[in-house]
Amino acid sequence: MADILGLDTLLAQIVLAVGAALAVGNGFAIWQATRGRRPKGEEGDLKPARAWFLLGIGLLMAYWGLASLLSG
Repeated sequence: MADILGLDTLLAQIVLAVGAALAVGNGFAIWQATRGRRPKGEEGDLKPARAWFLLGIGLLMAYWGLASLLSG
């Protein structure tokens, strides 16, 4: 039944998309923070440890999703 609906491929695509979004979003936030920019109307500073951690998790998820798509 999973082959008919393509659920295995869909799950791998979702993991790849969420991981890529995490990696790109946090990478952009780190890049903007190094340039001294912040979103308008936002208070507080960037928490670099959290941003780097989420960047790493995003890269791991994107790699996992891509590897799942290529192996299947």
